[in-house]
Amino acid sequence: MIAVESFRGRNVALFGLGGSGLATARALVAGGASVVAWDDAEASREAAKAIEGVQVASLAEIDWKAVAVLVLAPGVPLTHPEPHWTVKAAQAAHVPILGDVELFARERRERGRGAPFVAVTGTNGKSTTTALIDHLIRSAGGDAQMGGNIGRAALSLDDFAPGKTYVVECSSFQIDLAPSIDPTVGILTNLSPDHLDRHGTMEAYAAIKERMVEAARTAVVGVDDALSEKVADLIASEGHEVVRISASRRLADGVFADGSRIVAAAGGVETVVADLAGVGSLRGRHNAQNACAAVAACRALGLSEAAIAAGLATFPGLAHRMETVGRRGRVLFVNDSKATNADSTAQALASFDRIHWIVGGKPKAGGIASLDGFFPKIAKAYLIGVSSDDFAATLEGHVPFERAGTIERALELAAAEAAADGADEPVVLLSPASASYDQFKNFEVRGDHFRKLVRALDGVAIPGGDGA
Repeated sequence: MIAVESFRGRNVALFGLGGSGLATARALVAGGASVVAWDDAEASREAAKAIEGVQVASLAEIDWKAVAVLVLAPGVPLTHPEPHWTVKAAQAAHVPILGDVELFARERRERGRGAPFVAVTGTNGKSTTTALIDHLIRSAGGDAQMGGNIGRAALSLDDFAPGKTYVVECSSFQIDLAPSIDPTVGILTNLSPDHLDRHGTMEAYAAIKERMVEAARTAVVGVDDALSEKVADLIASEGHEVVRISASRRLADGVFADGSRIVAAAGGVETVVADLAGVGSLRGRHNAQNACAAVAACRALGLSEAAIAAGLATFPGLAHRMETVGRRGRVLFVNDSKATNADSTAQALASFDRIHWIVGGKPKAGGIASLDGFFPKIAKAYLIGVSSDDFAATLEGHVPFERAGTIERALELAAAEAAADGADEPVVLLSPASASYDQFKNFEVRGDHFRKLVRALDGVAIPGGDGA
């Protein structure tokens, strides 16, 4: 744990007691702060009561003039659709509002002795990129501490010590609450519309991501979309060190994908760092971009190209993101539950040629209309969740579909029809292009359920196992 010492002896209000909130409460108490915390959920409040030194009480009844800071969980609205009531109370009393990543950044500056800090953000690809960087550092013999929006909360990572490198995935919500974040390497994978209900406009959403990489010693920025390329050009014009990355075109300076090869270029001189051919966990153009980002970051951290290449070849992949969960005969079963928007699902659809697609859930703005270019690859779609009617309207006349309702029924249908498909390798793909909240707590629970169902099918071979 990283104790938060910057508020020692001061009063801290904390709202939101999920995983990161509880970790923050422990870190603040360990650093000597006086913490009063609240959450609307009784179970979360009960969990906080078990932390010695935390007072669980309604923040509506505290004296805000005596509070040094409000620490807000990232899931609590800061600005849109309207500020949470605790935000309004803090603002009225001129109390700063921060998040756990900001507290991490402050502690690193004060007592981290310059511990390398890689911060990864972007609309898509940030989890895989974060996990890949962590793997490359560890496979090279380093001590990587991975957390943030993936895995462990930032403040629950091991305390600062020589040799440790911190690799933190940062959502836009976390960056919004981290005004002084200053990573050694800041990565922006890409930008597309997402979370606009929380940020109001695309411009506001992009500006939050831009601020993080602008503050980095080395900014690694994807240039395969116009908004991110604009960010790269802007911060480069300000004199910041920028490494551009691309999975779609050659770069005179930067890191790019040339087929399966990852190439680093400087002044037009190209060096092949690695070849991803045969690395199933890094299949597809989106993963080529993730690999480019990881290569650029690890080169900036001083890892050798030989170590980077060796690490890429052994990357096991990320659960719920293009995760091969089973095979039965010619049929491949892939869990892409983390694809909660159309742009993320596009990466999966681009990676296969004959797809039996399980899709749906709680839809996001735009639905799946932007995926029409991939419709010829889809043998059939199996619709689940509350989006079924909207998605059916989009697919009508273009893709055969069936309203399956649940993942159980969708898998039953897809598995049978894929087995009868004459293609060389038909794929049953769960890539919902939707949030999970209509039927599941989160995308992890959705993906775990799909994996379990697949592995219960007769004759399914499990990757790395003996089959079932």
